[in-house]
Amino acid sequence: MRTRRTELTRKTNETEISLVLDLDGTGRVKIGTGLGFLDHMLHALGKHGGFDLSLTCRGDVEIDDHHTVEDCAIVLGQAFDEALGDRAGVARFGDAFVAMDEALARAVVDLSGRGLACVDLGLRRERLGSVACENLTHFIQTLARESRSTVHVDLLKGENDHHRAEAAFKSLALALRQAVSRGDTEVVPSTKGVLA
Repeated sequence: MRTRRTELTRKTNETEISLVLDLDGTGRVKIGTGLGFLDHMLHALGKHGGFDLSLTCRGDVEIDDHHTVEDCAIVLGQAFDEALGDRAGVARFGDAFVAMDEALARAVVDLSGRGLACVDLGLRRERLGSVACENLTHFIQTLARESRSTVHVDLLKGENDHHRAEAAFKSLALALRQAVSRGDTEVVPSTKGVLA
């Protein structure tokens, strides 16, 4: 069985990121981005996805959170894409509902080879911690694009924005976990014979 582990680094004038991702891990997570709420969401993504994930980022958070959030999503998405390889043997599709107190989120994933995201978090606050709420949507969109996956995330109900965001990331984690799971064949799960 092919190892689905990858290490990536990215250095720009705005961020410096190191990442290790193992899709077949046990949910061991170590995150340090300089943005506490982003750390919290990434920890939930790794833990509930069952991925071993180590991600550190030094970013220009003195400007704002955008570059750090976006670049972390770029590197994580690229790591998923690299770890999946030609995507042979994966389940391909995944879906999950997560309740977080009064909030209810749904995520659906297709490791289609085509990056697209439809995200409706319905967040009302401007920020959660030091992260702009618009950047949480942007994170999921960027992750989908860079991982070459189709991702739908919807908040079906909820009042508390923290609960809504956390339910969204946890549902995405569970849907990803299902989609990347190995089947009993090494065939690419596509009638075209390729996911692209």
